[in-house]
Amino acid sequence: MDQNKQNTQHQEPLDPFQIGQVVVFDKPLRWTSFDMVNKVRYLIRHYRGLRKIKVGHAGTLDPLATGVLIVCTGRKTKEITTYQDHDKEYIATVRLGSTTPSYDLETEPENFVDVQGISLEKINECLKTFLGQQTQYPPVYSAKKINGERAFVAAHEGRGDEVKMRPQVIEIMDLEVTEYDDQTKEFKLRVHCSKGTYIRSLAHDLGQRLGVGGHLAGLRRTRIGDIRVENAISIENFEKSLQGIE
Repeated sequence: MDQNKQNTQHQEPLDPFQIGQVVVFDKPLRWTSFDMVNKVRYLIRHYRGLRKIKVGHAGTLDPLATGVLIVCTGRKTKEITTYQDHDKEYIATVRLGSTTPSYDLETEPENFVDVQGISLEKINECLKTFLGQQTQYPPVYSAKKINGERAFVAAHEGRGDEVKMRPQVIEIMDLEVTEYDDQTKEFKLRVHCSKGTYIRSLAHDLGQRLGVGGHLAGLRRTRIGDIRVENAISIENFEKSLQGIE
């Protein structure tokens, strides 16, 4: 018998996760996207008895954000870029009247300003100026690589002033205020945008244009392309499915 055919006959069948699976997670608060990838890899190896398994995510979600995170395994990791290219939708909580170095609550608010002159009408008028294709500067506290180093590393080490972020072309298709508090001027904003859009930068830039400063106080990714958070699974239920628990 041909040696190659003999080896093929004795080869162990591939596990479905090695063949390739696409799992849509609802990422929990304070987990990084890499935390999710590492946890999924560990669970698959542990419960399926696999020594090695490729796992990757299709689009970073900040630790202080929740919602849709697509994780691909095995051969499906080759399709990651196709998911990254999809448009996205978020529900952002924007807080006016102060800024933060990270543009969100990873760092402490500063530069407090009175916001009583701000109205919902002013906010809606300002939002119109953000629609369409434009250039946007990513936050210094981001995973963007500058001269081979992650920008957030320099920022956390107090070298943020040395980092020169490069603007990138994005598109914002729709912006809608879904909730508004007239006392605090905090509001929830539905954002439909292209890949590469930083919602933290949008919150910061919006505050700048309104003249009072602003930052992101909460973020939930509700959709990537046609994939919605309603169809996502928690990491706890994913583990239960590997254990065979309904």
